[in-house]
Amino acid sequence: MTSNHTEQTNTWRTLPPLQTARSHAPVASYKNKLYVFGGGGPSFKSMNSTVCYDPATQAWTERTPMPTLRSGAVTAVLGDKIYVMGGGFRKEGGTFDFLTAVDIYHPESDSWTQGPNLLQRHDYPAVAVLDGKIYVMGGHHPDATQGGPKTDPGFNFCERLDPAKGVWEQIADLPTPRFALSADVIDGKILVSGGVAFRPEGFNNFTVIEIFDPATGAWSSSEEFQLPWPAAGHGTAIVNDQLYVFGGYSDDDIHPRTHRYSFQNKQWAACGSMPAPTAAMGVAVCNGKIYSIGGWADDGRTPIDKVYEFHTN
Repeated sequence: MTSNHTEQTNTWRTLPPLQTARSHAPVASYKNKLYVFGGGGPSFKSMNSTVCYDPATQAWTERTPMPTLRSGAVTAVLGDKIYVMGGGFRKEGGTFDFLTAVDIYHPESDSWTQGPNLLQRHDYPAVAVLDGKIYVMGGHHPDATQGGPKTDPGFNFCERLDPAKGVWEQIADLPTPRFALSADVIDGKILVSGGVAFRPEGFNNFTVIEIFDPATGAWSSSEEFQLPWPAAGHGTAIVNDQLYVFGGYSDDDIHPRTHRYSFQNKQWAACGSMPAPTAAMGVAVCNGKIYSIGGWADDGRTPIDKVYEFHTN
C-alpha cells in the first residue's frame, strides 16, 4: 500500500497507513527501515504478521510471519538481529496467555530463530538496550490474565540478557510495579517512565520516572524529574539528548499532546500535538525521526492503521 500523500500537523505528519490495523505492536528500526511485529487486531485478537516500512519509498512490504502469535510484546535490536519478547495472546475463553518465548528475527535473510526464554512472563513491559545487553522491565502481573481490567496489578520483576552468556538474569526489582510503561537510555542509564497498575488506592496512571544504573545495580527517582502528565501506553524517544513523550492514556483519556524534556535546562516544553489522540502505539527512531505506528484511537478499544512521523528539528 503506497502513497506519496502526507499531511503536516505542526511537526507531525501522517504517512501511508498499515495494511492491517493493530495496537500493542512493537516496532524496531534497522538499516533505515522500520519493522512491525504482531500486535492486537479487532476483538483483541493477537497477530503474528511481520511488515516492513521503507521511509525512502513510503512503501509497506510483507515479511515472514513470527513463529508466535503475540501482542503487548517489545523489541530490541542487537547487531543484525531483532529480538521480540513478552506479550501474549487471547485464548478462546477470553483470558490471555502470557509468554516467555523469545523470537529472533534476521532481517537480512527474512528468517526467524528462537532465543533463550525469559525468566518470567512480561505482558506490555518496558525494554531497553544498553552496553550490548537487553533489559525487560515490569509489565502486567503474570497472574492478571483477564487482559487489562482495572483490577490488574503491575509487575516489578526485571531481567537482563547478555547474549554472550545466552541466559537471562534477574536484576533489581522495579520500585513501582506497572505495565504500559516506556524505557529510554541516556548517559549509560535507563529511564523507565509512566505506566499504570491497580494499587490499594485505586487504578493509577503514573508520572514517575525511575532510573536504573547498571554500574550500581540500583534504581533511583526524583520528585523534580517526572512526566508532565500521568501517562500509560504512551510513546517516548530520546533524540539529540532530549526526551520526547507523546500520546497515551492520561486519567482515562487518550490525548495527542507532545512534550520534550531538555536535560540541559531540566525543563519540559510543549512541541506540537499528534494528528489524533493515540495510545498503545509502536514507537521507533529512524534517521533522527520518531515514528508512531498503529495503536488505539481515542475510544480506547479500536485498533488503528495510522502511521505518524515526527520531525525533531
